[in-house]
Amino acid sequence: MTEEGPTIDSQPALITPSGRPRRVGLLAGSGRFPFIFADAARSQGHSVFCMGVLGNVEHELADHCDGFMTAPLTRIGKAIRVFKREKIDTVGMAGKINKTFMFDPLLAVRHVPDWRSIHMWFRYARENKKDDTLLLAVIREFARDNIKFQSALEFCPEILVKHGFLTKRKPSPSQWRDIKFGWEMAKEIGRMDIGQTVVVNQTAVIAVEAIEGTDKAIQRSGELCKRGGFTVVKVAKPQQDMRFDVPTIGLQTIQTMHEAGGRVLAIESEKTIILDEPDVIDLANKLGIVIVALNAEELRLRLAS
Repeated sequence: MTEEGPTIDSQPALITPSGRPRRVGLLAGSGRFPFIFADAARSQGHSVFCMGVLGNVEHELADHCDGFMTAPLTRIGKAIRVFKREKIDTVGMAGKINKTFMFDPLLAVRHVPDWRSIHMWFRYARENKKDDTLLLAVIREFARDNIKFQSALEFCPEILVKHGFLTKRKPSPSQWRDIKFGWEMAKEIGRMDIGQTVVVNQTAVIAVEAIEGTDKAIQRSGELCKRGGFTVVKVAKPQQDMRFDVPTIGLQTIQTMHEAGGRVLAIESEKTIILDEPDVIDLANKLGIVIVALNAEELRLRLAS
């Protein structure tokens, strides 16, 4: 973005200089990631106050936090006031935020924005409504009140997938070709901030993830490629900001692939979150699904040999 706004480059430490734990905030969407973040932070002695995005967050998360409230995504001002009241100046963002509410025909009635949200949209997100644009706009609006966002992964770096074959099965030569083809496509749609996932079969693109999310893109692939056997490639954006929208897979990803007919899942090592990794690997092995975590350099060398 070219418009001036509060800096987002300086990222405060989540531990005080004295080494003492601190109060941290959690801006939470849906899924398991907010639970993992909250449990990890509290296990390290931190106090966690959660502001959940209404319509996305699971209310059971309250049992994993020291404080819990919800607010619509269009009430940024409320979230800022609450975090300031709780004396929180560092926040982690975790969980999926559903953007489809923007296309609600009753948007103006059901999601009335407060003044801080209006300011955020017109100052920082007027150009477009891409994921990066919107989430960076949120970060910039919070920064106006000296509330900084830090990568939630600093509390639980172990959930980033390591390099290598995760399952007993490995890709066949034709599946490696699909992985390479899909990787290039996925990186390009990531660069354009459309999505992070491409589904491929025989070097043909079956589906591209957009606002609907990974699972629905996989389901659509099963409808379009009824014989199954397709490959799902999920990567980080070339410009990936690890504070938000980090590519994530979990048990539901594997179950959806199985139901749709997917056979291979290729993900980017060190830049993809696997939630409940042992269970994910166990399920994939039982269902005969390949999971491989690699990087672009390895993929280039493997296919050149």
